[in-house]
Amino acid sequence: MEWVTAALLALLVPDCLAATRPNFVLLFADDLGYGDLGFSGHPSSLTPNLDRLAANGLRFTDFYVTSPVCSPSRASLLTGRYQTRSGIYPGVLYPGSRGGLPLNEITIAEVLKPLGYATAMMGKWHLGYGANGTYLPTRQGFDHFFGIPYSHDMGPCQNLTCFPPDVKCFGYCDQGVVTVPLMSLDTIIQQPVDFVNLDDAYRAFATRFIRTAAEAQQPFFLYYPSHHTHYPQFAGWKSVGRSLRGPFGDSLLEFDSTVGDILQTLDETGVLKNTLVFFTSDNGPELMRMSRGGNSGLLKCGKGTTYEGGMREPAIAYWPGIIKTGVTHSLSSTLDILPTFAKLAGAPLPKVQLDGVEMTDILFNHGPGKREAMFFYPTDPSEKYSVFAVRWGKYKAHYYTRGATHSGTTPDKDCSVFAFLQQHDPPLLFDLESDPSENYNLTLKNFPEWATVQNKIQDLKAAFEASMEFGESETGKGRDPMLEPCCNPECSPKPKCCQCGTVGY
Repeated sequence: MEWVTAALLALLVPDCLAATRPNFVLLFADDLGYGDLGFSGHPSSLTPNLDRLAANGLRFTDFYVTSPVCSPSRASLLTGRYQTRSGIYPGVLYPGSRGGLPLNEITIAEVLKPLGYATAMMGKWHLGYGANGTYLPTRQGFDHFFGIPYSHDMGPCQNLTCFPPDVKCFGYCDQGVVTVPLMSLDTIIQQPVDFVNLDDAYRAFATRFIRTAAEAQQPFFLYYPSHHTHYPQFAGWKSVGRSLRGPFGDSLLEFDSTVGDILQTLDETGVLKNTLVFFTSDNGPELMRMSRGGNSGLLKCGKGTTYEGGMREPAIAYWPGIIKTGVTHSLSSTLDILPTFAKLAGAPLPKVQLDGVEMTDILFNHGPGKREAMFFYPTDPSEKYSVFAVRWGKYKAHYYTRGATHSGTTPDKDCSVFAFLQQHDPPLLFDLESDPSENYNLTLKNFPEWATVQNKIQDLKAAFEASMEFGESETGKGRDPMLEPCCNPECSPKPKCCQCGTVGY
């Protein structure tokens, strides 16, 4: 094991040669639940490549996002800061949103780029478009961008093909706006996007980027926020009909297959053993879609809620020869990815208030890590209500609970949109090790340490709230239809005239 120790020390030295800097591949699924994957026990999901990562990497059981919906969760992932600091609240950004991730927020790409990293993103951005593409990834540290600027249901989809040969997308998606565009850098190359051939294009983009960086012996960061498993699901010829789980399963399989292609390219180019691959998801499953949505397993509720099913996600760290195979129960978060990548690359941290902590003790020693607590904001955080729940150690306290439309249709009445905001004083308290489903509230009568645990959590909550400065709400800046991306901006009448490109790429 001496060579491993030496290699790790070399990687952790800030002034190490650029040639020794590790590469990073960040895989970010969409609306994927804790119980959706093969390695997590789903009986009909077909995810051989993610299962292989889990079997040969480090699997996290207690990994959290910062929001139960897309945009704020992505903001926290890329900045290492709660969405309340960057202003990505309440809710999500839309095609015509005036706001976006502020350009003074420092992303993972911007942390790595000064060290000579090549940076690329493919997939779903969803952190703003703005006037003339103000908030696109190319303005946030990414050399290359190939993908869609927001969720692919944010445009009419009823006449689009989601599965070959000509199975139309399920539902109607958003109406009265432009169809969803496909972009390369800051240019629209197709509108509407061709879902059937999209994943082939993603694979080609990833392969080309990795090979180019490897041939130049340049360290790289590839960020792949997939949008396959978000409503409406889609897949191409290679995956359609191959899973036992229907449209959701076929879509998940296609994402998994792209993960496999990325791993194969890393291996073929000889950089696999110098690459940290990290996988997780943005929020819990959209249970309102029933069999066309995801599955939170034994966790309570899903997307849109601060219950475990909305905020706790599967996660894997894979680095052959460096990270030992195993399972960690250490408390961790998407907030911790930026500090971890920075530490491994030898990059200075942004000079702002970070909420993330580096995870090298967890990754290399399977240690307890540095994270003491996790704070849970709802989809619409406010200074009035502040934090809805807090996790400390194995305990979680709910100060407020509320259901969500996204988590409707389940038998659990707490998940429904009709489960209105309820304050809990004293807060509900759950032992997540013995009760991960949050079924059995601990009280002073059945839990002698109740007061000690509650006091500790309350102290942590008070200290965190005192440190929180809410940034100006970016979603609160409203929308302007004229800002919606259109490949033919001078055409009329909009939005119907915004069409360009052909099927395929």
